[in-house]
Amino acid sequence: MATSCEKMKKIQGHPCFGGNHHKNGRMHLAVAPKCNIKCGYCTRRHDCANESRPGVTSRLLTPDEAIVRVREVMASPITGPIIKVIGIAGPGDPLFNEETFDTFRYVDREFPQLIKCLSTNGLLLPDKMPVLKEIGLHSLTVTLNALDPKVGGKIYSHVFYKGTKYTGEEGAEILVRNQLEGIRHAAELGLTIKINTVLIPGVNDEQIPLISKKVKELGAFVMNIMPLIPQADFAHIAPPSAERLDVLRQANEKTIGQFKHCKQCRADAVGLIGENLQLAIAPAA
Repeated sequence: MATSCEKMKKIQGHPCFGGNHHKNGRMHLAVAPKCNIKCGYCTRRHDCANESRPGVTSRLLTPDEAIVRVREVMASPITGPIIKVIGIAGPGDPLFNEETFDTFRYVDREFPQLIKCLSTNGLLLPDKMPVLKEIGLHSLTVTLNALDPKVGGKIYSHVFYKGTKYTGEEGAEILVRNQLEGIRHAAELGLTIKINTVLIPGVNDEQIPLISKKVKELGAFVMNIMPLIPQADFAHIAPPSAERLDVLRQANEKTIGQFKHCKQCRADAVGLIGENLQLAIAPAA
């Protein structure tokens, strides 16, 4: 497991892990369309150019199109100097799409200096650890919303794992088990790990301190408590107030560092956090 000093050195260029987000930017590549779980707060649409939230992209890319776009962005005098991270965060789950790994291999071949970052629901983490090591992944974000399968069953309507669809509490139990095992393996591999937790008022409030304690024990570096965006199954629930989020973050900061400038980025975000650029996509070479 990497030491705290080593982790601090590695994350200096990553705006989502404590690096300077005012000068260091990231580029998300929307190459992963398929998802293997159904979250109650998730609505995925691919044509909402003016909407900023996870799961949204103007267009899906193939790995070939993605590397062309990276070349263009890195060659630009505007974006080239600020982009430090190439991330894959959807719009589905990156680990459930082979395009994720092909894209990272292309990026590593041409731009080895860029930090490779991936966001996942964690269901396939234990199974995909060898390929994450092979592609040289640096940073990992895992969305973990509950430790108790009873609570998880209220958040996830189904989980699709190894050819079988599991619903409710049964599916949540598999998901939580794999998330925790995967986080532990990722920490042993030396990855820098961020935990995203969506605060759903009245559903998983009491899980937050339990999650922060558990993931810290497993080797996570930082936690990001995110407000619910009311939509889909949770459209009727009011999001937590900024004051409520601050209280939770301050309370859990005693356990694990808190990430406080998240903008809940799109799957095709480019640029500095909060200042995304809309770029034309060139055809594949």
